Amino acid sequence: QVQLAESGGGLAQAGGSLRLSCTASGSKFSTYALAWFRQFPGKEREFVAVLNYIGTIDYAETVKGRFTISRDNAKNTLYLQMNTLKPDDTAIYYCAGDWTGWGSRSASGFDVWGQGTQITVTG
Repeated sequence: QVQLAESGGGLAQAGGSLRLSCTASGSKFSTYALAWFRQFPGKEREFVAVLNYIGTIDYAETVKGRFTISRDNAKNTLYLQMNTLKPDDTAIYYCAGDWTGWGSRSASGFDVWGQGTQITVTG
């Protein structure tokens, strides 16, 4: 089974950019659907973006046009490029994997999760 670990979180100013990475260990990374979710204090995890195994991408309306999800199967890594950051993007960001390969906007459809990384946007 794939295991996931995020990196790249931290502090950014409003209008700035950050790139998150999610590195996977284990086999069959390329067959997984991969996604990013985020969680605000006291809230359920919220869908951000998903990229399935055939390359179909979906974004939440709140990040469309600002965030870009991508994957490098040769490096077993998922990315989230975040541009034009807003204070409302402040949250813990999680990467997630769905072994079926299809993915969805629902957190319950994902069976593998990273530990999360904090993003804080000031200004």
